[in-house]
Amino acid sequence: MKIDRRHVAGLGSAALLVGMATACSPASSSDESDSESGGIKKVTIQIDGSAAPYYAPLYAAKEQGYFKKAGLDVSFTYAQGSDIVKNVAAGNVDFGFPNGDSVITSYGQGVKTNVVHTTYQQGIGAMLSKTGTGIKSPADLRGKIIGVTDLGSPNYIQLQAMLKSAKLNISDVKVRTIGTGVIVDALKNGQVDGIVFSRLRYYALKSAGVDVQQMLSDKYLPSFGNVVVASPETVEDNPKRVKAFDDALNQGIEYTIKNPAAAVNMSVSKYAPSFKGQEKDITGIINDVFAKSLWQSPTTKKDGLGQPDVDRWQKAIDAQADFKIIDEKFDAGDMVVKPNDLG
Repeated sequence: MKIDRRHVAGLGSAALLVGMATACSPASSSDESDSESGGIKKVTIQIDGSAAPYYAPLYAAKEQGYFKKAGLDVSFTYAQGSDIVKNVAAGNVDFGFPNGDSVITSYGQGVKTNVVHTTYQQGIGAMLSKTGTGIKSPADLRGKIIGVTDLGSPNYIQLQAMLKSAKLNISDVKVRTIGTGVIVDALKNGQVDGIVFSRLRYYALKSAGVDVQQMLSDKYLPSFGNVVVASPETVEDNPKRVKAFDDALNQGIEYTIKNPAAAVNMSVSKYAPSFKGQEKDITGIINDVFAKSLWQSPTTKKDGLGQPDVDRWQKAIDAQADFKIIDEKFDAGDMVVKPNDLG
């Protein structure tokens, strides 16, 4: 693994403004700080989006005392993926939990962080459509109206990868950009034939009685959902702290896999009350999706939770270069850290 200790180019005052706007607690690079007492180090992790019970392993690691036993007093804040990467790179927060695609894009644009825990072993994007649209494979997308949230989003890349697999291109479909808050309603109301969005919405739609189907994006473009990132300086100067965080998170994942209902109920009660009443459905998703294919994979069964498949990371990086999201390819080993190599 190569560690780039140079200051991140181009961040400057913009990153500091991002940090203030998202109300981050400044990260300290020193083990000797006023935030420590009794050998406990205060650290902050900034999480993608807003509080949700799908982040149960992080909440369980705190509530079950795994972080504390690791010598960490962990606080949670929330922001959007690209802002999280900037804040971690600038040192405004200790750790981030953004989407892996955002990490690659930012790294390729000079905002460099290290992936220190590949939490989600797959991406969570999917093509969602009603069964009546006749979309059963990428070849069926020709002439269809497809919604994406943004032309710079990972989902737009995933759409292009699906089309490419069927020897189609973006001009063969009608793309509509639709805001995150209303894109699912656009599908439900028939304004579009399909949307490329989170596969988790498939279960919510099914629960609401919508006759929906999905094609997982990961089949056509290797990608990653939420992952833990730290600055290259933190990885080099405090590898044991990073390893301690990873180990505690692994315990949180193991607890959630073994006690999904308890973990979800705790997460809703203490962190995400807006999900109250959905605990049963979310527990089912944790069991059927997260435990089976997101948190665990052949790689984790061989090497342990959070371990990366570096070859898959390289394919995801290469794809962003091929689709002109980043200017050129780079070595996945420069960005991705194997937790087993830390500490």
